[in-house]
Amino acid sequence: MSEDETMKLTDLTWQGYQRKNGAPGIRNRVLVIYTVKCSEFVGQRIVEQAGHPDVELVGFDGCTDNQYAVDLIISLIRHPNVGAVLAVGLGCEYIQPEWLAGIAGKEGKPACWMFIQNEGGTRQTVEKGTAWVREALKELEKTPRVEMGFRDLVIGAECGGSDYTSGLAGNVVVGRFYDKLVDMGGTAIFEEIVEAIGLDRLLTERAASDKVREEIRYTYDKALDYCKSVRQYSVSPGNFAGGLSTIEEKSMGAVVKSGSRPIQGVLKVSVPPAHSGLWLLDSTPDPHWMQFGITNPNDNEGLMDLVSCGAHIVFLVTGRGNVVGSAVSPCVKITGNHATYRRMEEDMDFDASPILTGEMSQDEMAVKLAEYVAATAAGRPTKSEALGHREYYIPYKYQEKQVAFKRACEELS
Repeated sequence: MSEDETMKLTDLTWQGYQRKNGAPGIRNRVLVIYTVKCSEFVGQRIVEQAGHPDVELVGFDGCTDNQYAVDLIISLIRHPNVGAVLAVGLGCEYIQPEWLAGIAGKEGKPACWMFIQNEGGTRQTVEKGTAWVREALKELEKTPRVEMGFRDLVIGAECGGSDYTSGLAGNVVVGRFYDKLVDMGGTAIFEEIVEAIGLDRLLTERAASDKVREEIRYTYDKALDYCKSVRQYSVSPGNFAGGLSTIEEKSMGAVVKSGSRPIQGVLKVSVPPAHSGLWLLDSTPDPHWMQFGITNPNDNEGLMDLVSCGAHIVFLVTGRGNVVGSAVSPCVKITGNHATYRRMEEDMDFDASPILTGEMSQDEMAVKLAEYVAATAAGRPTKSEALGHREYYIPYKYQEKQVAFKRACEELS
């Protein structure tokens, strides 16, 4: 990329939303949270009756304690794209809506909570919740605006429905863009350590320090142990149909989306990066006596993991195509397969295939992706946002808040 092109991207700015904790957001969402499966229906009805694209639903189905899920929900409350929070519970569950609303209040965000049992049932709770959301939307119109640029952005990336073009075009363009984002002072997060099988040396050689090298080494070994223990690697029939032959071949395509800059450290789910740069997100369960939780059971769990670390925007690279969006943060779906883009153009955001035909260089395509990102950050809806896709998934899982440097054999000894 020429110096002029670099300056052009660096100079791109847009108006974000200033939060009281100092972190700017690119969206101004009202987040309706259900704290147990029993209150999901009421939460859905509140969102539907509010009838506004910036009102979104997330929640956790379980009645019992799971710190992983609690931490993830708290991270969404604190997310800079969220401006207000309504927490709705039934009245019996572990996760208390009053407590969640209190966290939002401490962040300086309008917040409300209710128990369906106390409000008199479904209809009364929906009416009260909808009225509060509409008032919150009016209040959010007063949110101060602040200038943002690429230096202020946190962007996460993962793959889903990969084919042979993912490692040759889709992920390659993301990697080139990530290099530019980091060079401009921004923050990039990549995940799917279980899709790095066979590439441990390539990752450890990019560690920014000896400590980070140790974190990557441990995280890789843990992921490999996990795959062996569940007798499954992160490769699917769809990947084989798309032209990939082995997990090692898929791994090469998956890791290339990280670009080439030094890896600053390993993040755990719900933990934001300590500073700008490139970070590896570990979503694999840590050793635990209950052995519960699997890694990335679907694309939306992976996307939510990235959002929980503060990603303003998430990339989903998919050669075979996907239709999902993401709650809280816009999802940009990227494909390197032109036939997929042509067939699913209403759902796919970005066609990276011109680098395969020689119509554009990798750097030129990365600049084009950067321009798309800037327009999205400035408020232009992604394809999934325009269609109303707001998928999310929060599972039961066990994970430490930081790299624990323990292996399963040590845990059981």
